[in-house]
Amino acid sequence: MKVTAQSRRNLRLNNLAFVVLLLSMIALLAWLSTRYDYQADWTASGRNTLSPASITVLEKMPGPITVTAFAREAGLLRRHINELIGRYQRHKNDLALQFVNPDMDPQRVRELGITVDGEMVVEYQGRSEQLQGFTERDLSNTLQRLLRSGDSRIVFVQGHGERDPRGNASYDLAQWVAQLEVKGVDVGVVNLARDGAIATDSTVLVLGSPRSDYLPGEVAILQDYIKAGGQLLWLADPGGLHGLEPLAEQLGLQFQPGLIIDPNLSQVGMMLFGTDDPRIALVANYPSHPLVDGFAFNTLFPMAQSLLFQDGVDWVGDAFLHTMTNTWQETGQQTGQVTFDNNDIAGPLQLGLTLVRQLNQSDGQVAGDGREQRIIVIGDGDFLSNGFLGLGGNLQLAMNIINWLSSDDQLLAIPVKTAGDNSLQLSNTAVLLIGGGFLLLLPLFLLACGLGIWWRRRQY
Repeated sequence: MKVTAQSRRNLRLNNLAFVVLLLSMIALLAWLSTRYDYQADWTASGRNTLSPASITVLEKMPGPITVTAFAREAGLLRRHINELIGRYQRHKNDLALQFVNPDMDPQRVRELGITVDGEMVVEYQGRSEQLQGFTERDLSNTLQRLLRSGDSRIVFVQGHGERDPRGNASYDLAQWVAQLEVKGVDVGVVNLARDGAIATDSTVLVLGSPRSDYLPGEVAILQDYIKAGGQLLWLADPGGLHGLEPLAEQLGLQFQPGLIIDPNLSQVGMMLFGTDDPRIALVANYPSHPLVDGFAFNTLFPMAQSLLFQDGVDWVGDAFLHTMTNTWQETGQQTGQVTFDNNDIAGPLQLGLTLVRQLNQSDGQVAGDGREQRIIVIGDGDFLSNGFLGLGGNLQLAMNIINWLSSDDQLLAIPVKTAGDNSLQLSNTAVLLIGGGFLLLLPLFLLACGLGIWWRRRQY
């Protein structure tokens, strides 16, 4: 083919057209990438994709969500949090994530009670929850509680010397109630003798350590509330049930006489908690229960009693608070030098019980929709009081209790997503072959190829 000036111009035009078309295609693809996106999760368990339950929660939350993560700049923690929140942001554009270095803002850390590197504060519609877990299950359950908290109404029974939800005395509950209201919980009171009924919009009823006897008619109102499917938190201090024996029988409960004695604080209590009183029970280990799942705080229960759940009733009872093995329930002298004797009840002792049953149309129940009814009974009320709420993990446990009682159904059952097989097991022979192949044989092969090419070129 003869090369002429015309053919050179045509070749240049062809090259120019190719370059223009190539750049135009690249620009078009870049523009399309800003309008559309596509992602694929090829992991075996879909661990990089939100579950349908989490997506449903996001769809029910109109308005912005803000997540503030208190994480130091060094390390991989920020990257892990970014990846977790990023999965949610793909389904909700107004979910914002911001990082705060706790070392640079210690005042804010103290005000919020941040204790763990990477702890997150999730805010939605004026309510907030603190989160220490870094899994989809943890975050989705937190979002679900924020979604529900606007409809929660906690009602405290008054009129028999119960702890005052607005009182500032060390015996009262004002500090706990203030935390509940920050979370968006509506708090009210009911006087059974005056009001004659418990409001139907009550999410949880609190019996907060009465000090005088209830009238039979008031006890009947409480029993009817339980029959109708109401949720109850019963704080029962030592010293008698004050007329609530029929309620205890209805729930299948037996309160053991005396006071729990715990010698564990006499050794380290003064240094860690500022007290060495053996009448304060220390709970450091928790069973497998949704209420205390992942709970990693010590809790303290002053002047507490133990209780038992009796079989033969239509409730399912589980103990979620146990004392240590070297504790006992003192039935005799409770002051001065107290020692264990044969009349006392040896530990470990059950300090807190959860009672659960499925509602149906029997026994005159009006809420027979298969909903789960939940009740918590604890042999102490001081741990929630203004004087002791700040000790150990008492506040965190108090919030867990209300979160569990306030839920109309179970918290999201989101399975933990892991790789199906993230380990490679090799024999010693395989390790030797792979290591020798890459470190010795492959370099020798490449060297031989290079020498062969060099030798062939020398022949020409």
